[in-house]
Amino acid sequence: MNFSQTGCEIRDNGAQALGEALKTNSTLATLNFQENQIGDNGAQALGEVLKTNSALATLNLESNRIREKGGQALGEALKTNSTLATLNLQNNRIGDNGAQALGEALETNSTLATLILQNNRIGDNGGQALGEALKTNSTLATLNLQSNSIGEKGGQALGEALKTNSGLATLDWYNNSIGDNGAQALGEALKTNSTLTTLDLNNNSIGDNGAQALGETLKTNSTLATLNLQSNSIGENGAQALGEALKTNSTLATLNLQNNRIGDNGSQALGEALETNSTLATLILHSNSIGENGAQALGEALKTNSTLAILNLQFNSIGDNGAQALGEAFKTNSTLATLNLGLNSIRVNGAQALGEAFKTNSTLATLDLYNNSIGEKGGQALGEALKTNSALATLNLQNNSIGENGAQALGEALKTNSSLATLNLYNNSIGENGAQALGEALKTNSTLATLKLARNLIWYRGLLVFSEALKTNSALVTLDLEDNLIQDKIVKAFSESLKNKSTLATLDLSCSLIEDNGTQALCEALRMNSTLTSLYLAGNLIDGSGVQALAGALKMNSTLTTLDLQNNLIGDGGAQALAGALKINSTLTTLDLWCNSIGEIGAQALAEAIKTNATLTTLYLQDNSIGDNGALALSQALKTNSSLTTLDLWGNSIGDNGAHALAEALKRNSTLTTLYLQNNSIGDNGAQALSQGIQMNLTLTTMDLWCNHVTDKGAMALYKVSHICLVGTQVRFTHTSFSHLSCKNDERNI
Repeated sequence: MNFSQTGCEIRDNGAQALGEALKTNSTLATLNFQENQIGDNGAQALGEVLKTNSALATLNLESNRIREKGGQALGEALKTNSTLATLNLQNNRIGDNGAQALGEALETNSTLATLILQNNRIGDNGGQALGEALKTNSTLATLNLQSNSIGEKGGQALGEALKTNSGLATLDWYNNSIGDNGAQALGEALKTNSTLTTLDLNNNSIGDNGAQALGETLKTNSTLATLNLQSNSIGENGAQALGEALKTNSTLATLNLQNNRIGDNGSQALGEALETNSTLATLILHSNSIGENGAQALGEALKTNSTLAILNLQFNSIGDNGAQALGEAFKTNSTLATLNLGLNSIRVNGAQALGEAFKTNSTLATLDLYNNSIGEKGGQALGEALKTNSALATLNLQNNSIGENGAQALGEALKTNSSLATLNLYNNSIGENGAQALGEALKTNSTLATLKLARNLIWYRGLLVFSEALKTNSALVTLDLEDNLIQDKIVKAFSESLKNKSTLATLDLSCSLIEDNGTQALCEALRMNSTLTSLYLAGNLIDGSGVQALAGALKMNSTLTTLDLQNNLIGDGGAQALAGALKINSTLTTLDLWCNSIGEIGAQALAEAIKTNATLTTLYLQDNSIGDNGALALSQALKTNSSLTTLDLWGNSIGDNGAHALAEALKRNSTLTTLYLQNNSIGDNGAQALSQGIQMNLTLTTMDLWCNHVTDKGAMALYKVSHICLVGTQVRFTHTSFSHLSCKNDERNI
């Protein structure tokens, strides 16, 4: 049996009562008390339960208020408990003393397999205690110490433990400070350790010395399969050591070196290793200052390598020569399936080389060339390749200036290509002729499911061909035409296609100068269309009769779930019309009315609709002017509404009176999980009222009060009902998670 009470304000008294009941319960296996403001007293009560309970296998206490005494109580219980297999204490504050108590328990406990201690303010002393325990413990398989403050001494202690430990398989040490000495200790341990398969050292400042130590380890280690060394200031010396190790290592399958500085020399060393290595399947070298020489070395390796399936070289500087080398490799390589070359200064020659290779390559399924400069000729080369290529499923050419000639070549290819499912041509200036070519291709193509053409200077003739193609195309599911010159007359043609379209589910016509006539045409289609689920009309010129038409369509449409109308001219009248539709519509789940000049009258109308609507889950009203009266109306609706989970009231001139009303609503509402109140005029009185509302609310998990007029007095009132986690100069509360709570004159840490 499982029992879950997430975000229900159980607190210490509730935990103590449930703990008493669990002393005799013999069936409950999983207990989830995440985000319940349980403190040390509650944890102590649950600890007492664990001493005698013989059924509970999983206990989730994530994001509560447990400190060292609670951690110590749980540790004491684990000394005798013989059933608990998973304990999650993420986002608490057990500190070193709590970690030491858990460490002592692990010396004798023989059942706990997973221990999650992420973000618990554990330092070296706690790390050393856990290390001491792992010397004898043989059952813990997963230990998550992410985002603590464990330094070199803690790293060395855990490293020493791994020399003899025979159970731990996954160690997550992301975002600590073990440094090169800690990494060296781990490396020494892994020379003999035979159980650890996954090691995450992301963001630990291990540097070249640490990487060299791990490289030495990999020469003899025969179990480690995944190694994450992202963001560790590793240079060419460290990469060379890792490369040397990969020549003989036979188990490592994934190596992540993203955001280091290995450069060409480091890349060359890894390339040499890949010529003989037969196990590495994923290599991530994103952001590493690799130039053409490094890419050439990798290309040479890929000619013979038969295991690498994923290679990420995004945000380097391989240029045309590097791309040409990789292209040459793909003519014979038969295993690489995903290649990311975004942001690499690749131009025409590089794209032509890649295109030539893809004419014969039969394995690469995903190619990302985002933000290069391949130009028209590069686009033409890739188009020519797609005529015969039968493997590529995803091609990203965003921001590449392929122009109309490049798009025409791609369109010609799509007439016969039978594998490409996703094509991203965002911001490529393909113009009318390019769009016409792609539209013609869609009339016969039967595989392309997603086509992104935002920001491409497409106007009437190009869009007209698309509308014709949609009448017969049976594969396209997503079409993004944001920020083109669509205007009303072409929308009418599109709408005719949508009336009988059987596959299109997502249509983005944002920022397209659509006015009321075009909107009315779309609405005619929506009355008959049975496939469209998401319609994006943000940043157009829709008002008056256009909104009335949308409201009418929503009363009849039974498939649309997302409608984005942000930054139009909806106003109070439009909001009233949409509110009338919401009283009848039973499918819409997300409505975005951000920045639409909606005042209190519009808000009042929407509130009336929400009282009876049972499907809307997300309502965005950011940057309107609903004021306190609008907030009051919405608050009244929230007292009875049972579906809304997210309400965005950012920037609405809501003051303390509005906050008081919302607080009263929170006392009775049982579904809202997210409430955005940033950039309003809420002061200490409003904050105090909200704190009282939160105390009685059982579901709210996130509330954002950034940029209001709350001083220390209001902040402290909120703090009393919230677990606080500091992020830089921001004050973030979890249950509720009050993000970016600002003081009146400055942002302060409480």
